[in-house]
Amino acid sequence: MEAEETETRDHWWWRPGWHIGRSCYTWHILVEDQPAIHEFAEQLQSQLATTGALGPIPLEWLHMTLQGVGFTDEVSEDTLNAIAAAVSERVGGIGPVPVTLGPPVVDPEGVNLPVRPAEAVDAVRRAVREGIADVWGADRVPEAEDGFVPHVSLAYSHTSGLPLAPIRDILAKHATVLPAVLTRVSLIDINRDNGIYQWHLIRRMSFGPAPTHGSGG
Repeated sequence: MEAEETETRDHWWWRPGWHIGRSCYTWHILVEDQPAIHEFAEQLQSQLATTGALGPIPLEWLHMTLQGVGFTDEVSEDTLNAIAAAVSERVGGIGPVPVTLGPPVVDPEGVNLPVRPAEAVDAVRRAVREGIADVWGADRVPEAEDGFVPHVSLAYSHTSGLPLAPIRDILAKHATVLPAVLTRVSLIDINRDNGIYQWHLIRRMSFGPAPTHGSGG
């Protein structure tokens, strides 16, 4: 059994390939159309700020990470357009995805709302990966297929070595579960130059209407 983590770890260490001025194409589920998530985030973030360990994520940048494509200087415009078209085709028949978010949890790099059922979001991610594979082949789809844990982060650790216990005490008072319906996935150009994830939107892809099942006759 693994020991429980007790201290923060700075989320903003530079991952391989990243540097100032470099951005990445990726697929996220954005939550700009989920007012209940925004309201809960505002309430909790103000309390988390008192710990001195976390930087709250502005509401406009709340998101659910889904699937990367590649650094913008390594993916051509034609390739990106082809991937977008293939993903649109793949997700178009999924239909709205009802989920719940929360209660909030903390790990060394921040506080997030787990999204359940994870299998429902994983089905969306699998469709996105299949769209990428339609263009590049399955062996070139970035990131591991397994180990995906859907969540919406609310705050990131901006320093290492501070105790997690005060954060856990705050979260224990906010055992909230939020219902939501996911209806689209977004292709974005994201950067982390300013100690926060920021992006500009390239395209949104709707999941389409709920699948229908014909009756026998």
